[in-house]
Amino acid sequence: MVRVEGGVFVMGDDRFYPEEAPARRVRVGSFWIDVNPVTNREFASFVEATGYRTTAEQVSDVQDYPGVDPALLQPGSLVFRKARGPVDLSNPAEWWELCFGADWRHPFGPGSGLTDMWDHPVVHVSYLDAAAYARWRCKALPSEAEWEFAARGGLDGRAYAWGDSPRPDGAVLANYWQGLFPFANTCEDGWEGTSPVGIYPANAYGLFDMIGNVWEWTDDWWSLPKTRSGQGKKKRGSCCALPDPRGGTQRGSLDPALPLVRFGRKVIKGGSHLCADNYCQRYRPAARHPQMIETSTSHIGFRCIIRDWGR
Repeated sequence: MVRVEGGVFVMGDDRFYPEEAPARRVRVGSFWIDVNPVTNREFASFVEATGYRTTAEQVSDVQDYPGVDPALLQPGSLVFRKARGPVDLSNPAEWWELCFGADWRHPFGPGSGLTDMWDHPVVHVSYLDAAAYARWRCKALPSEAEWEFAARGGLDGRAYAWGDSPRPDGAVLANYWQGLFPFANTCEDGWEGTSPVGIYPANAYGLFDMIGNVWEWTDDWWSLPKTRSGQGKKKRGSCCALPDPRGGTQRGSLDPALPLVRFGRKVIKGGSHLCADNYCQRYRPAARHPQMIETSTSHIGFRCIIRDWGR
């Protein structure tokens, strides 16, 4: 872990996706944060010590998914499958498969394993799994503001973690999709899927893979930024920066498109190896996305923090 001194920064961005706006000044306290996402090797130690079974390894309760075919509730997880050619980019079913038997030990489905992947970020972990690991390590998951503050590495207000150009001097500085998603990945960076942690340059705080490789869970319930919805505005005469806003509420985070499913959604950050300029330009510190807490995929991982209560 490395210690990040707290402070005030510009959170969010007005230049990309509407859920990131408005850019606003936010204050966070000091904290320690994992240098890299939790790896398969580290997660295996947790499972060996505790006997923990991830969400993807368990049969889902039919009562939690009203109206869903019970045959779809067996152990499994969402796995990316590259398309054969151009597809409708508004339909994620074109490249996501609910794969029975996929889990953190079998990232591509039954028959796959972790050979040569022990130092890759662990995937197919739900928020519930990430939180359980964090508790075991006597740590916590970061708030969205803490995560974004750390990802920026002191480069306040920049579009990317390294500046305002996605590829300064042509360099690929994170693991994201080069080419046309979801069918043509040129793999200029040498990786089509996840990559071992630490092979791309660290940011100014010494943190690796904050951008790309895998999305990362935070501890905040999904909501639009509070200043956008008219809540949490500064009072007259108050400090010029909002305190760590800590997201919304579990109830408010529910997906309106799935009114019968009562699982809340947490914020994930940082983008992944599937982010591409023609589809999902979210390999940036301000990028954010909602994810149900019991859902796992082949491109979401996490890292932990310890808050410095003494400062």
